[in-house]
Amino acid sequence: MKRLVTLALIAGAVIGLAVGAWLLVSWNAAGPADKPVPVIVPEGASLSRAAEAMEKAGALSSADSFLFQAKLFGGGTPIQAGEYEVPAKASPSDILALMQSGKTLQRFITIPEGYPSVMVHDKLMAANTLVGNVPVPEEGSVLPDSYSYQRGETRAAVLKRMQDAMTRELDRLWPKRQPHSVVNNKREAIILASVVEKETGKPSERPMVASVYSNRIRIGMKLDADPTVIYPITKGRPLGRRILRSELNANNGYNTYAMAGLPAGPIANPGRESIAAVLNPAKSDALYFVADGTGGHIFARTLAEHNANVRKWYAIRRARGEM
Repeated sequence: MKRLVTLALIAGAVIGLAVGAWLLVSWNAAGPADKPVPVIVPEGASLSRAAEAMEKAGALSSADSFLFQAKLFGGGTPIQAGEYEVPAKASPSDILALMQSGKTLQRFITIPEGYPSVMVHDKLMAANTLVGNVPVPEEGSVLPDSYSYQRGETRAAVLKRMQDAMTRELDRLWPKRQPHSVVNNKREAIILASVVEKETGKPSERPMVASVYSNRIRIGMKLDADPTVIYPITKGRPLGRRILRSELNANNGYNTYAMAGLPAGPIANPGRESIAAVLNPAKSDALYFVADGTGGHIFARTLAEHNANVRKWYAIRRARGEM
C-alpha cells in the first residue's frame, strides 16, 4: 500500500510539473494576432474586462486561460487604462506586461513652423479620434511641434497643451533678449517672429532676416513683407496667385507696404528659432534681401546693392523660364 501511495504521489507530482510546464510554455507562447492590434482598456477596467477586450480584438485566444495564467505568473502590478497597440504574435505574458507598463498607443499632431491658426484648427478637427470642438486659436498662441494624444481625448485639451507650450517657451526665451532687439514686449516678439518665419524656410537665415526687419523698424522704414499683405486675405492659407496692386495699397493694419512698423498682430505661429532670432538678431547693417536662386536669400545694405541683386534674381528666373 505504501508503495502504491508513493507511486501515486510521484505520478501526481509529475503530472503537476507537466501541467505547470505546459502553462508556463503557453503563457510565453506566440499569440493569435497576425498583425498589430489596437485595443482600448477603459478607465477603471478590471483585468477580467481587459482580457475580454483583448480576446474580442483577436490578441488572445482565451480570456479565461489568460486570467488563470496571470494569477500564477503575472505578479501583482495593476494594469493601466488606455489604448494599446498589441504587437503581432504577442504572448499572454507580453500582453500583461504591456498593460502593466502603461505604454499606451501614442498618436501625434504635428504643427509645422509658420502654420497659421486656421490650419492648426483644421488639423485638430481632422483628428477623428479626438472629441469635441474648439474655436480657431488666437494667432501666434501655438508652439509648432509634435503633440501626442490618446483616442477619446478632447481637442480642447490638446490645444491647451500647444498653447501652454508656447507660453513656456516664450517665458524661457524672453530673458535672453539682447539690447539690439527692437521688440519691447512678448507680443511684439511673436508678431515679428511670425513675419521672419514666413519670409524664410532656411533656419540659418532667420537671424539675418530678423536683422533686416529690426533695422527697418529702428529707422522707421516700412517692412514691405509680402506675407503680411496676404494674411488679411487668406488668414495665412496659401494665396495661390500673385498679389494684386490693390492689395499692396490696402490699409488694413497688416499691410506693411502701406505703413511702417509691425503689423497689427501675428500672421502665423512662429517656431522657437524665429522667436530666438528676433530676440537676438544678427548684428548687421542690412536693409534688403532677395532670393538667390538656391532656396536662400542674398542681403544688401544699400538700395543700389539690392537692385543689382534683384537683377541677378530676375536673370535666374528668366533662365528657368519663370519670366
